[in-house]
Amino acid sequence: MAMLFVIVFACISVALAQNASQLQEDFARAGVTAIFPADALYANATQPYNLRFAYQPIGIAYPTTTEQVAASLLAGTRQGLKIVARSGGHSYIANGLGGKNGSLVIDLSSLTSIVVNTDNTALLGVGNRLGDIALGLNEYGRAMPHGRCSYVGLGGHAAFGGYGFTSRMWGLTLDVVVAVEVVLANGTTTTASATQYPDLFWALRGSASSFGITTFIRVATYPAPDSALYATYTWEMDIANATHTLSEFQRFVDSGIPAELGYFGSLETFSDTVKPFLSLLMEPANTSFFSGNYIEGLSSLSLASLNTSAPDNTDTFYAKSLMTPDAEPMTWEAMEAFVTYLATDGFATNLAGWFVETELYGGSNSALNKVPLDQTAFAHRSSRFNMQIYGSNIVPPFPDDGFTFINGVASSIIDNMPEKWDYGQCDVISAYINYVEDRLNNWQDLYYGHHYQPLQELKTLYDPLDVFDFPSSIEK
Repeated sequence: MAMLFVIVFACISVALAQNASQLQEDFARAGVTAIFPADALYANATQPYNLRFAYQPIGIAYPTTTEQVAASLLAGTRQGLKIVARSGGHSYIANGLGGKNGSLVIDLSSLTSIVVNTDNTALLGVGNRLGDIALGLNEYGRAMPHGRCSYVGLGGHAAFGGYGFTSRMWGLTLDVVVAVEVVLANGTTTTASATQYPDLFWALRGSASSFGITTFIRVATYPAPDSALYATYTWEMDIANATHTLSEFQRFVDSGIPAELGYFGSLETFSDTVKPFLSLLMEPANTSFFSGNYIEGLSSLSLASLNTSAPDNTDTFYAKSLMTPDAEPMTWEAMEAFVTYLATDGFATNLAGWFVETELYGGSNSALNKVPLDQTAFAHRSSRFNMQIYGSNIVPPFPDDGFTFINGVASSIIDNMPEKWDYGQCDVISAYINYVEDRLNNWQDLYYGHHYQPLQELKTLYDPLDVFDFPSSIEK
């Protein structure tokens, strides 16, 4: 069976508070707008990005200042509520709604200031969406690493990673964070940095949502690249040729490729870089190039408009990730099994759509993997690829065989690799928590590796009552 092979160089009942009227009074006293289950806007305010989930929080608070965030948090803790922050609401498993019924959601969408300082750091409100940040920084000729889904909120993106097409040049979003203003579980506000609360600062760069509510983040920025190139090659291949292409691509990324292969450079430099790889493959059926300045390139790669003033979209989906190690590449047998599975089960599935996005983390000259492993709580500094495996049904319900198919994609690789590639043991492979899933065994190790135990110790210190509790939060 022929396959389309594409390489892109460049992502009901709500628990009542002990005294609900007191909760409402506390919000009113602090001047905080809030929405409760009886309100007409409640259904819209609690709509998740992934319609596979339907959670009903006790209320949603909309503070406009850090002081109001603290007041909202204290109003909830006085009622013994579990509390979650929502920045953009794009959690794959609706953690921004608590991941269960009865949580108090503190929505940070009003914290949208962007201030670029004379030292070229920028102070960013966590309610900004990634598209807004790209446009805002570009006005100053600056840029930072982040993903290409423009409606994703900065808060969650920076909390757990933040991969994008510039990450091989500049690292993850959390790698450029130099200070974080955070409201802690006891209602106090502090700024964490390398010199202030360094242990908390470490935890906030990899698992922030388990330790507090971040309100503003100060980041280092870079000069926006002069040019950007977006190249797409499309082939229609059989299984043998598709396996060969993936194998050669895996070899190519270790051949001294530049950090800019994202790609932010000239067409001439790009062509010289990829020529050795393309020369080993069959002729593409279609080739297209987009060339422009940085913001034009980012806009062409974005999954939606960089201007996020229009309403966001929703989907009904299940996704998982598989991060493959630089030190032990996929074998031919594993790649062939993977391609065969896509060419057979992939064409037979009843899902409305699916994709496997093979993101280049490592390879030659990757800034992402040059960061020392223990410098931040992000636990993956030796991966080559991050494979996002995504199946969509567009509207509910999501079919049971959809879960089987998506899990089978990962298994087709893992089951054909050495034993230490065991997804349950995570000696070698791992998973990316910004593609968080609700069906992953041993998620603590796969998302956090050996950082999980120190994160648990810090959780006990900074959130002893487990206020910030959701399905993938650090457990005490």
